[in-house]
Amino acid sequence: MTNRPIHIAPSILGADLGRIEAEAERIKASGAEWVHVDIMDGHFVPNISFGVNMVRTLRRLMGEATLDVHLMIEQPDRYANEFIDAGADCLNIHLEARHQSARTLEAIRQRGCRTGLAINPATLLKHAIPLLPLCDQLLCMTVNPGFGGQPFLAEVLPKIREAREVIVRQNYQVDITVDGGINNETAARCVGSGGNILVSGSFLFAQTDLTQAVSAMRSAATAANVSG
Repeated sequence: MTNRPIHIAPSILGADLGRIEAEAERIKASGAEWVHVDIMDGHFVPNISFGVNMVRTLRRLMGEATLDVHLMIEQPDRYANEFIDAGADCLNIHLEARHQSARTLEAIRQRGCRTGLAINPATLLKHAIPLLPLCDQLLCMTVNPGFGGQPFLAEVLPKIREAREVIVRQNYQVDITVDGGINNETAARCVGSGGNILVSGSFLFAQTDLTQAVSAMRSAATAANVSG
């Protein structure tokens, strides 16, 4: 369970990029409060996706929606300011990337941007815990990063549960994001374990009615949170 607000964050990686303006309107009409933007450099992960221009475009199209930017790049410290200038509301940087995580988080925070620390499925939570005081959110990958449409890794659920226990015990005001293989069933399992920001790309955008899909996911997540 979680005492943090539950947010649905459609991942633009799953959208029809040839109709980006129409997709932005679908997201705005759906009731989703956040939009997740995966930035991949072909080095940290074996895929290339978007850059600063996509964030700038989404900032123009998405109005007041929270742009949650996930930097799956080798040197996030080199590019953080560009993404903030482009309109990112939150920057998630990977613990496993080639940089000094604490210094990067501090620099992002000094710019007035929300800070997120992302960890891969194989990364032990103990390596992230010392950095939680610098974070607004902890992003737990529930697939190996790099490609959309992968199956959910249930073995990450105990990590999410442990992270929420640490956050509550230390009285940190930290959200837990889950990203990868999120559908209604896995969203409920993640919220039951302590997650509260649900990133979903392929599943949500495959639905004909995005508004109904977001509502159904929110209902499943809320029910799991109430039931524990």
